[in-house]
Amino acid sequence: MAALGIPRNTIEIIKKYNIKFQKRFGQNFLIDTHVLEKIISASGVTKNDFVLEIGPGIGTMTQYLCESAREVLAVEIDSSLIPVLSDTLSAYDNVTIVNKDILKLDINRIVKEYNQNTPIKVVANLPYYITTPIIMGLFESHVPLESVTVMVQKEVAQRMQAVPGTKDYGALSLAIQYYANAVIAANVPANCFIPRPSVGSAVIKLTCHSTPPVKVDDEKFMFSVIHASFNQRRKTLQNALSNDDRLGISKKEAADAIKQMGLAENTRGEVLYLKDFAKLSNILLNLRKQR
Repeated sequence: MAALGIPRNTIEIIKKYNIKFQKRFGQNFLIDTHVLEKIISASGVTKNDFVLEIGPGIGTMTQYLCESAREVLAVEIDSSLIPVLSDTLSAYDNVTIVNKDILKLDINRIVKEYNQNTPIKVVANLPYYITTPIIMGLFESHVPLESVTVMVQKEVAQRMQAVPGTKDYGALSLAIQYYANAVIAANVPANCFIPRPSVGSAVIKLTCHSTPPVKVDDEKFMFSVIHASFNQRRKTLQNALSNDDRLGISKKEAADAIKQMGLAENTRGEVLYLKDFAKLSNILLNLRKQR
């Protein structure tokens, strides 16, 4: 089968199958071999690896993964692309195509079945509208992961890498820090895709921590504290925490916790580091227990 990273081969397949781009699935097919090589290089995939690919599309990156990995499981939500994938990947015997929504798939079961419960590598060109739910779904379900190498909207990649005090810093930045080390491997201009998206993209590699970098008594509660702190990011931390009904924190408890942290009353969540949020959530939990 002809390599799909070459634009004319991709156009041929689009015409052959009369592919209608599904906006609801955020379909943009990569047509740049240099970018594809950068993704494979960044992912560090070898012949020892089982790879989960999310959103293979017409199989452009899947072809590269099949050449590099021991085995690939490609999960595609669009049923109309399954016959296309059967065609474009017909030369490979180390790929399984699954027509499912990745958010409804039991990935822990897949890891057990295909990789004996040892950490897998995930590679994906993710639809922009669903990037965060997919990545957070992987992390929060505690799937055994070695790394996640994804093409995302450039702005999202910047948010993943953001540091305290910057406009991009938020709940996503902290979640990524808690679960992984993030490195942008490449910036990808819009002209590398068919159809051309309206925004630039970036390839980011998330190398998963074997153990979280901070100790926290209740992971779920810490992320609730983080979300509350950024839901109203212009408000003080005290007001943001006490205004969030899901936390069940009084204004006095919020004030006491901030005082115990040694922070000023007018502190905002956007200046706190991950270690600060871990400490803050532990203090708040203790204050709730003392009621």
